[in-house]
Amino acid sequence: MAHIIVVGNEKGGSGKSTTSMHVATALARMGRKVGTLDLDLRQRSLGRYMDNRAAFVASRSLDLAMPLHADLPEAEAAREGENPSDRRLSAAVQALEGEMEFILIDCPGSHTRLSQVAHSLADTLITPLNDSFVDFDLLARTGPDGKILGPSVYSEMVWSARQVRAQAGLPPIDWVVTRNRLGAQQMHNKKKVGEALERLSKRIGFRVAPGFSERVIFRELFPRGLTLLDLKDVGVERLNMSNVAARQELRDLITALDLPDITPDF
Repeated sequence: MAHIIVVGNEKGGSGKSTTSMHVATALARMGRKVGTLDLDLRQRSLGRYMDNRAAFVASRSLDLAMPLHADLPEAEAAREGENPSDRRLSAAVQALEGEMEFILIDCPGSHTRLSQVAHSLADTLITPLNDSFVDFDLLARTGPDGKILGPSVYSEMVWSARQVRAQAGLPPIDWVVTRNRLGAQQMHNKKKVGEALERLSKRIGFRVAPGFSERVIFRELFPRGLTLLDLKDVGVERLNMSNVAARQELRDLITALDLPDITPDF
């Protein structure tokens, strides 16, 4: 069976689609069969990223590793008591599962039925988080003194997904929270957020992993559907220091995810 990676939280602008594209493409470049699904049916950020990649590859006659991106099938008549969204997602996953080693599902930045069901399918859950207490509120409610008061609605949804998997006899979700948009400045805030995440991780059961710093290169890659690992393949002979550092961040992330039989070779 395919290993299912879900990238999700309930805030937009946290880098979910950038994380999804880089993880999926890194696995594909390592020779793994990877399928992707985008559950944000309105914005389709990952879907458009994949469309841009396919168009750029075709226009330049390039041979770049390509995850197989699939759209959700149209909703069929649901059986009695069955949710149509559940049926659509189940059909999409089943269509990929026989051929793929990994299936990566990018969730919208809001609570939807599709997102809720996807979380219960996750073998690995990646939650990108901007490095601020505004986004920390996604995981837990805090008091004025910084004391953790309790889990947020998103953390409670992950807990519910874990219960569903336990009842079905499936392995527990490996939940990984990644810290994105780490700035070189604001060291005091970075330290406080880091300490709060470490405390919370022990309470609600996630691992903290490195994410991506704020870099212009990520915005520049999107129109061509490229990732950091593709730059030399499209004629960039020498990477600047920022690009080299960003590649190292991706390598560290893939290592931290600890996916089955995956060791970064880039």
